[in-house]
Amino acid sequence: MPADFRYNSFVSLSRLLNYINLLVGLALAAVLAAGYWFAWRPLPTTSGTITAPIEREATVVRDALGVPHIVAASIEDALFVQGFVTAQDRLWQMDGIRRHAAGELAEVVGPSGLESDRSARRLRLRRIAEQHYAACNPRDRAYLAAYARGVNYGIESQRGRYPLEFSLLRYDPRPWSATDTIVVGLELARELTETWRREIEKSDLLAGGDREKVDALFPLRAGGEPLPGSNAWVLSGALTSTGRPILANDPHLPFSIPSPWHMVHLKAPGLNVTGVTMPGMPGVLIGHNDRIAWGITSLEFDMQDLYQEKLDPRSGRYLYRGHQEQARMEREQVRVKGGRTEEVVTLVTRHGPVVSSEGGRLLALKWVAAEAGGFNFTVLDLDRARNWQEFNQALEGFAAPGLNFVYADADGNTGYHVAGKLPIRKHHGGDVPVDGASGDFEWEGYIPFDALPSVLNPPSGMVVTANQNPFPESYSFRVAGYFEAPYRSRQIRDRLRARGGWKPEEMLGIQTDVYSAFSHFLARQVVAAYDARGRGNARLAEPARLLRSWNGQMEKTLAAPAVVALLFQHLRRAVAERAAPGKGLSYRAAMAPAVIEKLLRERPRSWFTDYDELLLRCFNDAVEEGRRMEGDRVEGWEYGRVNGLHTVHPVAGRIPTLTSYFNIGPVPMSGSSTTVKQTTPRLGPSMRMVVDLGDWDRSMMNLVTGESGQILSGHYKDQWEAYYAGRSFPMQFNKVDAKHVLNVVPQR
Repeated sequence: MPADFRYNSFVSLSRLLNYINLLVGLALAAVLAAGYWFAWRPLPTTSGTITAPIEREATVVRDALGVPHIVAASIEDALFVQGFVTAQDRLWQMDGIRRHAAGELAEVVGPSGLESDRSARRLRLRRIAEQHYAACNPRDRAYLAAYARGVNYGIESQRGRYPLEFSLLRYDPRPWSATDTIVVGLELARELTETWRREIEKSDLLAGGDREKVDALFPLRAGGEPLPGSNAWVLSGALTSTGRPILANDPHLPFSIPSPWHMVHLKAPGLNVTGVTMPGMPGVLIGHNDRIAWGITSLEFDMQDLYQEKLDPRSGRYLYRGHQEQARMEREQVRVKGGRTEEVVTLVTRHGPVVSSEGGRLLALKWVAAEAGGFNFTVLDLDRARNWQEFNQALEGFAAPGLNFVYADADGNTGYHVAGKLPIRKHHGGDVPVDGASGDFEWEGYIPFDALPSVLNPPSGMVVTANQNPFPESYSFRVAGYFEAPYRSRQIRDRLRARGGWKPEEMLGIQTDVYSAFSHFLARQVVAAYDARGRGNARLAEPARLLRSWNGQMEKTLAAPAVVALLFQHLRRAVAERAAPGKGLSYRAAMAPAVIEKLLRERPRSWFTDYDELLLRCFNDAVEEGRRMEGDRVEGWEYGRVNGLHTVHPVAGRIPTLTSYFNIGPVPMSGSSTTVKQTTPRLGPSMRMVVDLGDWDRSMMNLVTGESGQILSGHYKDQWEAYYAGRSFPMQFNKVDAKHVLNVVPQR
């Protein structure tokens, strides 16, 4: 080959490589420039000095986790600054929550948000919020207004450099209002009290089903529930190493990114409180001040009822106690990005809006949160409470959702109290739609606050709660709800009873406990059936061997939990099919494990004539399903693949090649719906808090992800690894290790 040809070829190749390198360099520079402009530039100012419309100077100290510790000269200034820093960290999330709640998503995401908007508009949360705001007292209006001003100052300070989500969806946030905060509160109430769909599900099971058996699928209690109840616990000083109370709380919510909680510390005259709140809500919802600590979880009491109306949808006329009444017709314009504006028409009867017309039935929804007095802004009263009496005075104002509160104070007292406006139903159970025309099924007020379950300084030295039914069987009011089976509460209580001298950090070991008494029981039941009747089935030998030696731990790396989880699904369906043929797949009640355990222990012939045959049939079906999913070698299955977590950022998480940064997972998870660490692919512990009443600075808290929703912030996911491993972080209070200090001075 001629030398000049080789030389020319080499030069051409070098030029091509240089050209490719140039293109790669330009592309990389463009990506970096875009990343800077759209993701880095919007990061908030956390150091230095800024001016703001406040009365006197305030300070925001950010610790190593990015938690803002706010010091202000008045409560209103503190709430203003809280609104400002929350907008710095979570502006797009706040906007997303209010849009989802008010039915305004399609305006920014297009037709994909339309169905969600239709459902939300029928619930009328924006209109309800406006009614509640009109009924607020002057003090609460002032607090809500201060917070809204702070959010709007945060919005204005970010103008032209809003977080990435706004750029990707190409819109700017509108100003925040006091009613937006109430909308956020109503969204929390909806998340924790939306039971009307369960009424329809049970009604559908009853249609063609066996009434007695269907009712048995939905018990109010499983028996032996420790009282009182929900998902937190507190120990008196008699059971701790410090001689002072310890309070632990890990509320379970659907997984999301960013976190549903925002950590904050507020300090002003008469106020010194730290903990978490929902983005968009001022004050601290869960945490401690310098005298008391508290935790909350959902009560699960039924606060909604469906009324089947005799209504003409064309005229809006409906029958009530033999007389014609006129439903109010509300028209809503739903804007759709890239599409035509859609009108949603809602008929509102005396019971509430018509939310369903399935099967020709027009069902109106009555909901505590929509009633007069259904919203009271009492969070700041709770934040400033100094003792049990003031704590209860604050709780008395709570309306919805119904909540369980656990309590401890610096004087060594521990306690528990249910809070919320719980309907009095004298003529129905609230579990299925009732006749709206007769007038026979109206609520007769609310259970008096003093009659709600409560306890101060129980003799046992502990209050243990895990969403079980907290109402005694002899309770003087009818109880309606969708409570959890008592497996988690029993496990917590059993572990705490085992010894004394508990240390605050040891509470994490209980919060992350993955033993399932129910799954362990079910495994033993099916092994006994296999030993008695199933040894001829060679394909069940290996899974039976695994279950025989299993200790009940729902660990992500084990095969046995995967086998028993699939077994439960098939058994639950078979039991429901027996009660309502052809409808087994729709049965998902939280009490299902307790229902199944009761059947297997008592084995009534009215349900099944041969329980071993039932167990073996479901066992075989479960193993065959698992083999299709995980392969023929059962020993190689891993429960974490069945119980995996994959949380996707709703906007940025869909950017190609960057999903691993913006999202979490898929990762295998230990735990189940019946373990203390209640973990499913949909929900789990949304944060973990442990409060040491002997030394506030030994308290601990961590979120699932991080404090910031800004995707290039160092606090976007900096808490995830600790959360996954069951570790935590100091909950700084008296001693704050300042990493950034922002001085906020009044505008002149």
